[in-house]
Amino acid sequence: MTSVATGSVLKRVLLGRKMSSDRLHETLLPKKLALPIFASDALSSVAYAPDEILIMLGLAGGAFAAIHSWQIALAVITVMAIVVASYRQNVHAYPSGGGDYEVATVNLGPKAGLTVASALLVDYVLTVAVSISSGVANAAGFIPGIRGNEVVIAVSLVVILSAMNLRGVRESGRAFAVPVYAFMLAIIGMGLWGFVRQLTGSLGKAPSADLILPADPGHSSLAGAAVAFLMLRAFASGCAALTGVEAISNGVPAFEKPKSRNAATTLLLMGVISVAMLTSIITLSKLTGIQMASPDVEFVTADGVTPATGYVQDTVIAQLAKTVFDGFPIGIGVVTIVTGIILILAANTAFNGFPVLGSILAKDGFLPRQLHTRGDRLAYSNGILILAAAAAALIVAYKAEVNSLIQLYIVGVFVSFTLSQSGMIRHWNRSLRTETDAKVRSRMKRSRVINAVGAVMSGTVLVVVLITKFMEGARYAILAMAVLFAMMLAIHRHYDKVRTELAVDDDYRQLLPSRVHAVVLVSKIHKPAMRALAYARASRATTLEALTVSVDPEDSEALSKEWARREIPVPLKILASPYREITRPVVDYVKSIRSENPRDVVTVYIPEYVVGHWYEHILHNQSALRLKARMLFTPGVMMVSVPWQLQSSEGQDPEWVDGHPSTLRVTQ
Repeated sequence: MTSVATGSVLKRVLLGRKMSSDRLHETLLPKKLALPIFASDALSSVAYAPDEILIMLGLAGGAFAAIHSWQIALAVITVMAIVVASYRQNVHAYPSGGGDYEVATVNLGPKAGLTVASALLVDYVLTVAVSISSGVANAAGFIPGIRGNEVVIAVSLVVILSAMNLRGVRESGRAFAVPVYAFMLAIIGMGLWGFVRQLTGSLGKAPSADLILPADPGHSSLAGAAVAFLMLRAFASGCAALTGVEAISNGVPAFEKPKSRNAATTLLLMGVISVAMLTSIITLSKLTGIQMASPDVEFVTADGVTPATGYVQDTVIAQLAKTVFDGFPIGIGVVTIVTGIILILAANTAFNGFPVLGSILAKDGFLPRQLHTRGDRLAYSNGILILAAAAAALIVAYKAEVNSLIQLYIVGVFVSFTLSQSGMIRHWNRSLRTETDAKVRSRMKRSRVINAVGAVMSGTVLVVVLITKFMEGARYAILAMAVLFAMMLAIHRHYDKVRTELAVDDDYRQLLPSRVHAVVLVSKIHKPAMRALAYARASRATTLEALTVSVDPEDSEALSKEWARREIPVPLKILASPYREITRPVVDYVKSIRSENPRDVVTVYIPEYVVGHWYEHILHNQSALRLKARMLFTPGVMMVSVPWQLQSSEGQDPEWVDGHPSTLRVTQ
């Protein structure tokens, strides 16, 4: 079996059978599958948002965090409710799948749309890196052997996720549905059982509750503005819980009909479940005395002096599971494992959002055309592969450390939130100018108010995030957005230039060439050369000659004698090459023919071997590749590859009979 056949079989095993374009409707999602696919990121964000809130507040000491954590959580929940309500308006108004990009482009202009697109593309990459790194960190709380191998495991999970998504959206949805629903049941069940134990007085304290969390040296004496700034930093970190909310508005076309209604319902379900889980986690964290220290601060024991050596800080959910299910290891294992799995699968939201957005941008001419093409399984394969590569690179660069990656996060999401909601206000204003139905106008005005509140709230959070996280790492995310923005503009300018250059005017007429000069490149007399000569003769060019370069005079003389002996009815021209070059003499000779008459065309026939193994490419066709690369830039020159299939190639030549090549002769 050839390497090509082996690769084809392996591809089918990994990705499944090809799907024709007319089966696209089979990939549409009902709400029960759309929820785990598009909402997994937003739902899983509540697994690490509490950690970020408590770590940030913990900089002022454990007591400060215990007092103010519920206030930050309430602020985050308020923002989440407003954003969810705002995006429900988006999916009804713009169901085509462009999401924030389409809303901003249509209502605020192409530059605003590109700003949103660059922000979302960066955020999708960060979603994969943060979610998978966080999932590995949570799993390490139950499987100690993971510690020290986080990077390798995280990158391996990126590869597995990309392979699953290459099989198609619906198949990945079926695979991910069970873990996502298991996570929701586990967290809500843990919350309910925790509250029951609290009411019965049997809820214990978390492993970190008996330790003392001293204030970070730089935050030991906070007052006034410093306290407010720290609270804002904690709020900005907690807003990580909102990541992924926009994914549903970008994926409306993937829903079953009625698309907008199903997407809006899914969005509402996601919001309600996220709020319920976040509320229970923060409340139980306060009741059980959970404390979280930043990497620069060490816990101390009750005497306030001795460092708490041997204490390994688990995530908030891992500590809650060990406290709520104290004495019930199965419960601890289930919560910890499904949390790790959901955080890993949360990256699936980005694997659905990034390729779709990339396809839309490619269609609009802002990204390479290849991103608009669906693969064998009707998934946007190129976008999936690019996302996987970028996320893996980030994980390696930041060593899968969630605290470092999270600082780059959130900025892109709130850039898109703010511009999208601002665009929706203009959308409703424009619609109200032409709408006369009183009931419809009333609904539009209500939607405008919701989007206006969403725009103000998102803009406020964006300013807070920029102020509090800029020096912590957000500046790198902003730089990446700027680079993407400039790159997409450059791509669009290139496509516009090419389109203008290639456009055919109404009065355009292609003049026929005055003459066609055919040149057949030969190095020796063998079957590929004879086939090329036969094909060139059949084309009936104005002039025809064979051309060889004299690198070795003895070989050239032998070729000339054999040419004459066989009486080949095509003149052979030998080009001298004192410096043993092949490419330059041929190119110069072809240019000399072309320069005599601009309306003449030179057709160069190049015999080439078709090989069956990758390593054979290294041994053949190198001179042909160099020649073609040079002559591509020579006006009026056409290159014709004349293939000769070697036995190692997969598809045998039609002229092969019973496993042996038939003789190809040039007729006299």
